[in-house]
Amino acid sequence: MLRTLAIRDFVIVDTLELEFSSGFSVLTGETGAGKSILIDALTLALGGRGDASMVRESASKADISAEFSIHATVGEWLRAQEFDDPDQQLILRRTIDNAGRSKAWINGITATATQLRELGDLLVDIHGQHAHQSLLKSEAQRNLLDMQGGLQDQAAEVATRHKVWRNLRRQREEFENNAKSVLQEKERLEWQVGELDKLQIRAGEWEAISQEHSRLAHAASLLDGAQEAAALISESEHPLLSQLSTVQQKLLKLLDYDVALKPVTDALESACIHLQETTYAINDYLSRTELDPARLREVENRVDAIHTTARRFHVAPDKLHEECASLSEQLRQLADATDLDALKKQEDKAQQHYLLAAHDLSAARVSVAQTLSLAVTTAMQDLSMSGGSFVASLTPCEPAAYGLEQVEFLVAGHAGVQARPLSKVASGGELARISLAISVITSSATATPTLIFDEVDSGIGGGVAEVVGRLLKRLGQDRQVLCVTHLPQVASQANQHFQVSKSQQQGKTVSRIDALDNKQRVEEIARMLGGIEITATTRKHARELLAS
Repeated sequence: MLRTLAIRDFVIVDTLELEFSSGFSVLTGETGAGKSILIDALTLALGGRGDASMVRESASKADISAEFSIHATVGEWLRAQEFDDPDQQLILRRTIDNAGRSKAWINGITATATQLRELGDLLVDIHGQHAHQSLLKSEAQRNLLDMQGGLQDQAAEVATRHKVWRNLRRQREEFENNAKSVLQEKERLEWQVGELDKLQIRAGEWEAISQEHSRLAHAASLLDGAQEAAALISESEHPLLSQLSTVQQKLLKLLDYDVALKPVTDALESACIHLQETTYAINDYLSRTELDPARLREVENRVDAIHTTARRFHVAPDKLHEECASLSEQLRQLADATDLDALKKQEDKAQQHYLLAAHDLSAARVSVAQTLSLAVTTAMQDLSMSGGSFVASLTPCEPAAYGLEQVEFLVAGHAGVQARPLSKVASGGELARISLAISVITSSATATPTLIFDEVDSGIGGGVAEVVGRLLKRLGQDRQVLCVTHLPQVASQANQHFQVSKSQQQGKTVSRIDALDNKQRVEEIARMLGGIEITATTRKHARELLAS
């Protein structure tokens, strides 16, 4: 649950630190005092969108920190994201500077706004003052029903299966609509792959055959050159090897007179050895090399065939093997995609896969809808709508990503009246009461430890307001509930009461929030009951409300 909230330089708050307890807490104050600023600040700490306008005038940045005690699910999330969770405590911090730049931390470790939002969904559930407006939308009603029954995973699986089915159906329809052009493309690929298959080119063949062609085409020159080299070294009238050996022998005789010639004679000896080895290598080359006109013609034909095919396919000769593999893969994929019978079988299988999950979801929704309808109808009796009823209606529809039914909330304000869509309820007060009943009932089904209601009780009053207060207090027995309210009947039910006020300091408006003791609560409830002038009668009434 939320334990502390620290705010600095946020909108019209300069410095504020609040401690919260479990149970039911309320925030009250004059209109315009900034009651919702606390909710806005907490929303920002939980990853909500922020901008430079949130920074208090003349301040450099707004800074919000929220401390929570955590439960097992939050601890698992922190460990999975590699954030520390010392002593089962959690501190979220968010800053926004006057240029609109935002920074976030989780337990002192830098985090993203997305991570804050993920974590925030596990910590706090906020019902805004315009929640009843979103409930008028069919999508919101369906999501609320699924959330009430814990059916979000089932709904997501249905959406995934519907996407697979839809994609296969579109693929089959595209083939049927474009069968002629698809078949032409298939024929073109078949011809191209056939031409390349005839060539039977292998990986690396171009480089090897190019080298062989060069050798065979210049075989005569190679033989002449090698023979001339062999003659110069060892077979001519005055071969190099013989001359070098003679020089070495002359210098060896001079070593007796000067040993400084030793390196020279050693070098000459090494040179003679190298020349002799060169002679052996040339003779070996000559024994293996011969003119082969037949093989040359064969290689030239192969080179010409590869060149011609490469030009036809507009690729380099050494890329023909890759081109063949690529075209073969395209043909394989196209063959799979143009097998109409196979496509229909895949589509039918995907449809059955979808319908199986969708029917399971429908059955679960029926059960949840019955339970929700009964619970909201019961709550309406306590909210001055005696005889009224609520129905979470499920109407079959064409298969869609959300399932096989439309969800619509129907309401009858009192007995004898036909239930109509929630969006057509004429009375704003009725809509507010029904919305509040739904919010309280659906919140009971969630595991979120902290629930916040931001003026969701607008449009109601009198005895109904007292019932609303009791509903929220009862909800606070199982989790932490925080409510921004303008109703004394609601505020009097709280276990903890905060008052929001504003004042002028150095020409600037500043908002503050104070925790009230019993005496101060009497004054605040009296103000809410009687307006500007507080009398003994309003104080008496306030004490009666608090006592009740």
